[in-house]
Amino acid sequence: MKIKWLGHASFLITSDTGLKIITDPYKSGSYGGAVGYKPIEEEADIVTVSHEHEDHNYTQGIRGNPEVVKGSGEKMVKGVKIKGVPTKHDPSGGRERGENTVFTMEIDGIRICHLGDLGHVITEEQKNEIGEIDVLLIPVGGYYTIDATQAWEVIEKLSPKIVIPMHFKTEVLGFPIAPVDDFIKGKENVRQMDEEVEIKKEALPQKQEVWVLKHAL
Repeated sequence: MKIKWLGHASFLITSDTGLKIITDPYKSGSYGGAVGYKPIEEEADIVTVSHEHEDHNYTQGIRGNPEVVKGSGEKMVKGVKIKGVPTKHDPSGGRERGENTVFTMEIDGIRICHLGDLGHVITEEQKNEIGEIDVLLIPVGGYYTIDATQAWEVIEKLSPKIVIPMHFKTEVLGFPIAPVDDFIKGKENVRQMDEEVEIKKEALPQKQEVWVLKHAL
């Protein structure tokens, strides 16, 4: 399986058989130009959308006539078991920014979790709903989502083998959120990676690692 960070909360996940999944596609130039990542031109078979904001739900820009997955519940989509777990976009029960869906999926025997714009530390019930995770895609920038400190609380609860941060400040993102440095400062087992990484189930690290990817767009 390969994971490429397109930018923001959007990843391209490609299975060993060539099935392509894109998470939370953003609209380039949205929010008055604050979303400065280039347009997504990748094709996909499946697209997941955690919530209805323009920096996460621009499915019409994705090529390949993908099946779009939204909301909670378990479903089998093109041979991939995908589960949506309901959470909130803020710490106030959704009153500030509404709902958020956490998605888990199993690809090539590896369990991946994309937290979307999670705005609070998950509850025990949500932790149990999410289950065991190998690879965690987690927002760390704060302001609109959990911040670095809260992200580490979530990581401690879910105990993934690989942590890939997302939704943080970059040179092309104009949102008032923190850079990834705040998240990785003083942490061990942090690896600076390219924009795309390959992950094999038999090669998952024994000790938890943080992989910081470069954005492709």
